[in-house]
Amino acid sequence: MTDFLVIGGGIAGLSAAARLSALGRVTLLERETSLGHHASGRSAALFEETYGLPSTVALNRASKGFFLNDNPRLVTPRGLLLVAGPDDAARFAADLATMEMTPLTLAQALEILPILDPATVDRAAFHAGARDIDTHTLLQDFARVTRAAGGTILTGAEVTAIRRTPAGWTVTTPAGDHDAARLVNAAGAWADRVAALAGLPPIGLTPLRRSMARIPAPPGHDIRAWPMTMGAGESWYMKPDAGALIVSPAEEEPTHPHDAWADDMVLAEGLARYGAHVTAPVTRMLANWAGLRTFAPDRQLVIGPDPADPAFLWSAGQGGYGFQTSPAASLLLADLAGGRHPELDPATVARLSPARFRRV
Repeated sequence: MTDFLVIGGGIAGLSAAARLSALGRVTLLERETSLGHHASGRSAALFEETYGLPSTVALNRASKGFFLNDNPRLVTPRGLLLVAGPDDAARFAADLATMEMTPLTLAQALEILPILDPATVDRAAFHAGARDIDTHTLLQDFARVTRAAGGTILTGAEVTAIRRTPAGWTVTTPAGDHDAARLVNAAGAWADRVAALAGLPPIGLTPLRRSMARIPAPPGHDIRAWPMTMGAGESWYMKPDAGALIVSPAEEEPTHPHDAWADDMVLAEGLARYGAHVTAPVTRMLANWAGLRTFAPDRQLVIGPDPADPAFLWSAGQGGYGFQTSPAASLLLADLAGGRHPELDPATVARLSPARFRRV
């Protein structure tokens, strides 16, 4: 029997497994044949500490030292540019306030992103502290910590049944059963289904599709230092990526857990919104894909033991914040599992707890 059995091999599961390895033996089960296959493999992965609700921002800020001080090789400067036209003045003002950005003149914005169209963009703001996250290395680092502590990571291990036992849990996969004292639900879009298999009520998690298009870099420009750029109200965003640009319509289409794909019409609308703010025409698409950003009803992460059964722990509802919150979110989970006093303040811990959805 293992001490902790983690279901899910994305950023939530791998970070949880690494932190819990300090408390006991860990086994991680991933249904796909590779780690980080779904949402974690399709993320724009920016560290922006002011992005999200207050409880998410608290996790971001608690994760900052992990990235900037302890593991600076995992992040590189990117910057975040917010742009809008006169019709988006209200949404721009709201973003400016909540994300604590610095207003720029249009001339300053053009120095940062020279393809902005002055005919449609009349306001901009910037945050220099935003950084790209090396997602692949981060996932592998967490996996390496787990294995170094004697943990086991199994891919191609779909969970088909879960049974409560006097000693903990028995989890069934096509390759056999696994016994554990405690179960960690880090199954992303499938997390409510895992809860149902375990005989616990769902949280009400909703997977939301987000599509991405990869387009060529505008000719004659060196895009390497360009910032991630976002329309007011997160109506679209663009980010340089390996010599090209990725553009997202930033849609949030409710769907079901599945291997998501992009919607052609939604991509066209998103590329049009991006194109309306720049002078470089979009001539073709190199590739496209989609991922699922899964949210709880209140759009806050769900971290900690279920009050109906404390041997069942949640690490779910990451939405679009999984990578940047992973250091602090996984530490919080381990603190709660180990009976330690969390580093986060009690109000934030309560806002993240699955107990907010339960009456027991």
